[in-house]
Amino acid sequence: MQLKAGINGNPSMRFVTYNLRFDAQPDSISVSQSLDSLSDPLVEPKYLTKEGEQPWSLRRMRVAEHLLSEGAVLCGFQEALVRQVRDLAELFGEEWGWVGVGRDDGKEAGEFSPIFYNKTEFKFLTYDTFWTSPTPFTPSRFPGAGSFRICTTIRLQSLRSSKEFVVLNTHLDDQSDGQRQLAASLLLHRAKYEEQVGGCPVFVLGDFNSPPTGRDSAAYEIITGARQPVAVPSDFLNKFPLSDDLPSAAPALRDLLADAPRRSAGIAAHATFTGFGAPTVTRDWKRIDFAFGSKAGTCIRYKVDSALGDDGVLESDHRPVFVDLVV
Repeated sequence: MQLKAGINGNPSMRFVTYNLRFDAQPDSISVSQSLDSLSDPLVEPKYLTKEGEQPWSLRRMRVAEHLLSEGAVLCGFQEALVRQVRDLAELFGEEWGWVGVGRDDGKEAGEFSPIFYNKTEFKFLTYDTFWTSPTPFTPSRFPGAGSFRICTTIRLQSLRSSKEFVVLNTHLDDQSDGQRQLAASLLLHRAKYEEQVGGCPVFVLGDFNSPPTGRDSAAYEIITGARQPVAVPSDFLNKFPLSDDLPSAAPALRDLLADAPRRSAGIAAHATFTGFGAPTVTRDWKRIDFAFGSKAGTCIRYKVDSALGDDGVLESDHRPVFVDLVV
């Protein structure tokens, strides 16, 4: 399921964006201990008996198995603390690499927005991190924002097609609309730069905390071109300058839900945030996790998948969003 024929013989690549929910109930249980505790043979669970948020030590194997069994070859995660990053690296195995830093200090403190990629499918080229704040190149928080916020950017080359592409992965603030608008403007400018100067497709993954419509929709509207971007810091413009001598990049990115063929675009599920409530409690459900793309890439399938296990355990308070892409 990983890479298969897409368009004109070009293979498709399955990406996923997934807010993991940070490790709010830490314990000392190791990955190996969790693996050793698995029943063999498989025992039928007691259906929907568990409720509410469960520890990361119970959720992590489900996350890894879910994404690997779905054939994802690139994963953009949000809210991952360093333990969660290391656990997933262990569970994914040596075929996988990852990039990213903790948002609070640029090292290991705070949440990561890491990008995991399958090394048998991609050659790593470059990566960097910037903060979605007025000082994007130093660990920093937007005034009034609830948290430090970052974007992880990676450039990869497909080992099958030899084509290069860029992925940006981020998590916008849940409290500050100003932060979200600046972040969307920074992301859009960087995407234009990579498309114009780098000459390759660009994809943006992440939790935007901004639905397509309504009071908090400004960030979504900026990145999709329905609203003008806000001014971005001059040092960001200087580091990633657009060129008058090259063809212009597209003025906005495409929401890949709308880009995918209708029969392959989220027929079964729509909301990406569900919380940890019972499956019948839907008052907080909303679509705030997205995959966006530039004009040079094509989405042939889009799917919001369930995070709910038969026993009632939710992998996260978000659902994973899968997209099959061709570049």
